[in-house]
Amino acid sequence: MITDWLFYVVAIPAVMCNGMGKGGFSGLGGLSLPLMSLVISPVQAAAITLPILMLQDVVSLWAYRSHIDWRNVRACLPGTMIGIAIGAVLAARVTPAAVQLMVGFIAAGFVLTNVRAGADTPPTQPALAKATLWATIGGFTSFIANAGGPPIQVYMMPQKLAPPVFAGTMTMLFAIVNWVKFIAFIGLGQVSTANLSTSAVLIPVAVGSTFLGVWMVRRMSGAKFYPIVKALTFLVGLKLIWDGSHGLMKSA
Repeated sequence: MITDWLFYVVAIPAVMCNGMGKGGFSGLGGLSLPLMSLVISPVQAAAITLPILMLQDVVSLWAYRSHIDWRNVRACLPGTMIGIAIGAVLAARVTPAAVQLMVGFIAAGFVLTNVRAGADTPPTQPALAKATLWATIGGFTSFIANAGGPPIQVYMMPQKLAPPVFAGTMTMLFAIVNWVKFIAFIGLGQVSTANLSTSAVLIPVAVGSTFLGVWMVRRMSGAKFYPIVKALTFLVGLKLIWDGSHGLMKSA
C-alpha cells in the first residue's frame, strides 16, 4: 500500500472528482487520472483508480437504477467492446499522451461547436452508426488513457436527455466497460495487492463523493445541468490537450 502522504493529498481530490463524475457530472471524472499522475505513474494511477471506479459504478447504478436509457446502452455497447479490444492489442504501441491529445481536441472541439450551434437545436435520437463510431473511440481511449467519457458525451449530450437519465445511462455503459477493462488489466499484469490495498483506503471518499454527485444531479434541471457538464468537458479537454502535448514533447 502507498504510504506517502503527498500521494493522498492528490489522490483524495482525484477520487472526489471521480465520485462527482459518477454521480452525474461526467466531465469531472476526466481530471482524476491527470491529478494522480502528478505523484505516481499513469499506469499505476489507472490500476488504483479502476477498482474505485467499479465501486462507484455500483453506487451510481443503485441510485439511477430506474433512470437508464437502454436504447443508448444497446447502441453503444458493441462499439465500446471493439474499442477495448483495439486498446488491449495496441496498449504497448500507443503513447497515452497521443490519446490524451486526441481526446482533448475532441472534447474541446465538440463543446465549441455545440455552443456555436446554439441551445435551441432540437434533440437528436439514438443512432446505431453514430453510437458505434463514438463508442469505439470511447472504449479505446478509456483503455489506453482512462479518457472514455468525452467521446461518448459527443454522442449522448445532443440528445438532451433528462439529467438523471443521462447520468444513469453513462453509468451503466461505463460500469460494463470498467469490468471488462479490469479483466483485461489482470491479463496485462497491472492489478497488484499493493494497488488494491491503496484503492481500499480511498473507498470512503469514493462512496461519499458519488452520493454527493447523485444528490446534486437530482436537484438540477436540464437547463442548469448541461451547461455545467459542457463547461467541465471543455476544461477537461483543455487539460488533456496540455497533458498530451507536454507528454509528446518529453518523449520527442
